[in-house]
Amino acid sequence: MRGWWQDLTDLVLPAECGGCGMPRTVLCPECRAALSGAAPSRVRPVPEPPGLPVVHAAARYADEVRAVLLAHKERGALALARPLGTALAGAVRAGLEDAGAAEPGIPVLLVPVPSAAGAVRARGHDPVRRIALAAAAELRRAGTPARMVAVLRQRRAVADQSGLDSRQRMANLAGALSVVADGARLLADGRVVLVDDLMTTGASLTEAARAVREAAGRAPAARRDGRACEAHRHTRASDPYRGGTAPRPGRSGAVPSGGSTELESCAVSPVYARVRWEGSEERKSGAQERTHGSPEGPRMAGMNRAGNVIRAAVIAASPDSFELHRN
Repeated sequence: MRGWWQDLTDLVLPAECGGCGMPRTVLCPECRAALSGAAPSRVRPVPEPPGLPVVHAAARYADEVRAVLLAHKERGALALARPLGTALAGAVRAGLEDAGAAEPGIPVLLVPVPSAAGAVRARGHDPVRRIALAAAAELRRAGTPARMVAVLRQRRAVADQSGLDSRQRMANLAGALSVVADGARLLADGRVVLVDDLMTTGASLTEAARAVREAAGRAPAARRDGRACEAHRHTRASDPYRGGTAPRPGRSGAVPSGGSTELESCAVSPVYARVRWEGSEERKSGAQERTHGSPEGPRMAGMNRAGNVIRAAVIAASPDSFELHRN
């Protein structure tokens, strides 16, 4: 177990770069660029497990990036949490923009995949939770309302994942996570993004998504409808043609002023947007998740029943998961 004085020393007097070992720096410019210098990318493991949400990663898990993650997780280099959080925040933003869900004023809820209690005790800290806090702070600094919501818990013991293949990991984690009491209420308050430090097979994120969707399905209907309407009202409030007489581009006639039947219907039912298919590769994988505007219907892939977008973001993923267009 680490002592508080060791944590303080690491923060104030960094011994070496977490990526390459350069002395007297938390993270050198070259390693910082490897971590978050490139644009985050959509990633898919091979094979892709059913139920895996759309995942974006900041970097490939190799070389300096691998060293930085291990230094933070296993060696307790806590000062690395901030640059790791910056990289994770970039992946979160990329996922929300890709989904058409980066609406101003709607909070982003970062839900970390939980570590086993024994691993947290052995390391003296929870790496993913610490990084998620740093990512939420980075998003807020950039003007996006965000907070970390640690509502997932392990409800049974799982075996060590190292050495297990994709199918074995899925079986090992099936049903292992649950949302804490009252967690569904918290998750109904914004856009849900599952976060982890690393994705290899996608088993952990798939199980986390299952637990969140299951909890959302038990959320009170009135609260689900309210969140959908809030997003719709915000979209309408920013519409320059709302309430005027100027015709919208591509349409003839005037836009009626006053109340809207669609908006009034929000009092009793969610407002659903139209699904837009995004290319043949998305159709092959069954991903119907690209949206632009209000929340989707309750059972669309990548959506929970509260109407909140479920996306996932990680700092790093295995290099082959970046190859999206495969034969």
